[in-house]
Amino acid sequence: MRNDRLREAMLNRGVTLPMLAEHVGVDPKTVERWVTQGRIPYPRYRRPIARLLKQNETYLWPDAVTAKRKTELAKSELVTVYPRRSAVPNDLWRDFMDQAAERVDILVYAGLFLVEQDRRFTDKLRAKAEDGVQVRVLLGDPTSPEIERRSLDESVSGVMASKIRQVMDRYAEVRDVPNVAVRFHCTTLYNSIYRFDDQMLVNTHVYGLPAPHAPVLHLQQLSGGEFFETYADSFDRVWQTATSDWPSAVAR
Repeated sequence: MRNDRLREAMLNRGVTLPMLAEHVGVDPKTVERWVTQGRIPYPRYRRPIARLLKQNETYLWPDAVTAKRKTELAKSELVTVYPRRSAVPNDLWRDFMDQAAERVDILVYAGLFLVEQDRRFTDKLRAKAEDGVQVRVLLGDPTSPEIERRSLDESVSGVMASKIRQVMDRYAEVRDVPNVAVRFHCTTLYNSIYRFDDQMLVNTHVYGLPAPHAPVLHLQQLSGGEFFETYADSFDRVWQTATSDWPSAVAR
């Protein structure tokens, strides 16, 4: 059976059979069988193909990994759990930023701590973007009722909008930098997400607790795994609903 998902992904990215074959180091006839006969590539090929085509492995080859193996992979993708965000070592945040070579994705309401614990944070984002790293930042819209709802959940009205406006001033420094995109969302978040290539920190949200006191999952993406991709997909869904129009307080 033909793999229409793989074929369509190649067409959308302008990738030909010879190009894909060269990318992973196989014969073009092998790639042709992957497309026309639905043959499933070995794991060592699936991940670079998925990254090239900007698709998930589980989308391109949904039958490649058994349910049991997916469960095993999920356990392996979970590197560690921190009981609260403040327990995550500051060096870990810096190392992830320094090592990022392809993408940095940030989904928060405010994420004020990022610029507070590293005063050069936005400078580093600028430098990464200038090196070709794709930077996407999702901040809460400070005018939205969802933000006030979160403030009330933490028992202090208006606190979240105030934090967002503080960080907006910092992100305004890089909003016109190529490869940097900042959008504003009105989503009720269940997690804040910080992705640096194949590393991700997921700060869970707990009713009545501010984010620094809620647990954090450290995930590392593995070929064929779904745990990491679940949160990566969540980021993308919020990204699609967000607006690039900056609230008037900092509009230029």
